[in-house]
Amino acid sequence: MSYENLAGRTAVVTGAASGIGEAIAVRLAAEGAKVALLARRAERLDAVAEKIRADGGQALAVVADVTDDASVATAVERIHAAYGTVDLVVNNAGIALMNAIEDAPAEESQRMIDTNVTGVVRVTSAFAKDLTAAAAQGRSADLVNISSIAAHLTGFQGIAVYGATKAAVTQLSALLRGEFGPRDVRVTNIEPGVTETEIATHVEDDGMREQLAGLVEAFGALAPAELADVVAYVTSRPRHMNLRQLMVLPTRQV
Repeated sequence: MSYENLAGRTAVVTGAASGIGEAIAVRLAAEGAKVALLARRAERLDAVAEKIRADGGQALAVVADVTDDASVATAVERIHAAYGTVDLVVNNAGIALMNAIEDAPAEESQRMIDTNVTGVVRVTSAFAKDLTAAAAQGRSADLVNISSIAAHLTGFQGIAVYGATKAAVTQLSALLRGEFGPRDVRVTNIEPGVTETEIATHVEDDGMREQLAGLVEAFGALAPAELADVVAYVTSRPRHMNLRQLMVLPTRQV
């Protein structure tokens, strides 16, 4: 399904080098949006941008680290110079480093907090004036935060810090809607369930890997392109309509 009113939008997608972020960037570009792709992996980011351009879309690869103020500020300057004001921001960048709390290195927990929470705040703040300006001009303006069903799970081992960061994103999204909604900027929080991503490659503990594999076996997994379709759908609704909270799960996941 195509969503024609995404044409002409200017989007920023963080964590766009792979997985869900890549799929979102590709989909928005296919719908006619100009898309700035942010991630740390330059080679992979360039490959995604080239893929978009080869399919007739517009893409700008911007190497950036959402945990670094100067890096994000430089990215904003590059995006403004190339595309002007942004009216669609997707905070997708995130990491999951799974360990039982007694085994979790402090630096890993801090890295998740810096990326999954502070990074979302940093990018949102950097583009807040863009979003409110676009809305004031009568254009659609969207902030989409990719959280996780892990924000609500209590029965799985090794996800305490990761789940807490995603719970923070979910609550942050709700509170940001209180700030942005009265100024006609939509805020959407999306909580995917089991999804085909690179998370398993970041897990060193054999038990944790088996746990993740068991989830996929039991429930199946969403494809990144399916979540990208959800993002395209919610951001293409009439500007007076805000789908604020979506939990997107494989049918068998309960």
